[in-house]
Amino acid sequence: MSAPHTSSSSPTVDDLGAYVPGPRVHVAGRPGGPLSGLRFAVKDVLDVKGVVTGNGHPEWARTHAPALNHAWAVARLLEAGADVEGKTISDELAYSLTGENFHYGTPLNSAAPDRVPGGSSSGSASVVAAGRVDFALGSDCGGSVRVPSSYCGLLGLRPTHDRISPDGIAPFAPSFDCVGFIARDPQVFVKVARVLLQDNGPAPRPTRLVFPADAFALLGDDVRAALMPAVAKVEARVGPAQETVLAQDGLARWSAAFRALQAAEIWQSVGAWVEAVQPTFGPGVADRFAAAARQDPAEVEAAQVMRQAVVERTRALLPPGTVMVLPSTPRVAPLRGSAAADTEVTYRHLAMNLLCTAGLAGLPQVSMPLAEVDGVPIGLSLVGRRGSDLELVELAAALCAPEGA
Repeated sequence: MSAPHTSSSSPTVDDLGAYVPGPRVHVAGRPGGPLSGLRFAVKDVLDVKGVVTGNGHPEWARTHAPALNHAWAVARLLEAGADVEGKTISDELAYSLTGENFHYGTPLNSAAPDRVPGGSSSGSASVVAAGRVDFALGSDCGGSVRVPSSYCGLLGLRPTHDRISPDGIAPFAPSFDCVGFIARDPQVFVKVARVLLQDNGPAPRPTRLVFPADAFALLGDDVRAALMPAVAKVEARVGPAQETVLAQDGLARWSAAFRALQAAEIWQSVGAWVEAVQPTFGPGVADRFAAAARQDPAEVEAAQVMRQAVVERTRALLPPGTVMVLPSTPRVAPLRGSAAADTEVTYRHLAMNLLCTAGLAGLPQVSMPLAEVDGVPIGLSLVGRRGSDLELVELAAALCAPEGA
């Protein structure tokens, strides 16, 4: 593979508002690899050798040196022949699900231009949705691949925790953080997954489907009605869904445990930097960092107990051969410029009721672009047991393939 270089003398025009400001980064992949001819973007929380990883904040970029090596996932994709075509904007230190960066703006959601792209992998989703690249790397802690995939009408994978090496990712919440990716084309989705998962073997086909009634009960009537035909499409391939209750303790309690554990890990990872640099954060993000700084240790300890209960519940619910359908998000993308109290607090908490399960249990989840509400995309997800990533990817690709393909 070649050394990284930037576009010529002046920054490349970015009509999407999705790329990191400045000259565009390009790195050529190894000729002849299985991904040769494909172009990908890299979320600016992952290292590209010789380039500063900005982590969604100008002060982070100012206080950090260029990366000495590629992140593992970047190196793996380059070795497989894909070309890096730019680094993309993230929400500030990846601590948001909205995609509106206080410092860099809001990347365009081509599927719904008046709405946010979702975050924190906002720029990655934007460039894939617009067809500028074939796929893009993102990261997913609380939903940062799944949410923008749902909002922008794309396929997105949050893998089993640590299934894809996190080496070369900016510090955040290590027991939750995953390197994932976003794609438009189902065949590309499978090819990239096989490279990153390092799995070329046959994937077994799931034979049992579960339907968590409590998760779908969180949806408005319009969203539920839009998703049910997609659920029926999954049933046609796997079999009739068996209705169940996912969280006998309540999904809101699972979500609260997730937020407590995530905040404690985030502050341990970046709290010293925040206190030393005193960076300016936008609405919502500032409040979450302030709360993380004063996280109650007793609350964190109780959350660890809840996390183990979630692991045991999902292990029982998802034996080999079983897949669960789950709404990717509780509603379509909010309008750009909506009140922060809505997007960054009320809606974030509602979304985390759906998103927290995979994070707490370390499970793989694929969001699929199988539904719309009034022409605006919304995703349906597949969730499986740990290690079932390729099963989910291949099932999702089959479900999202064009008619007759």
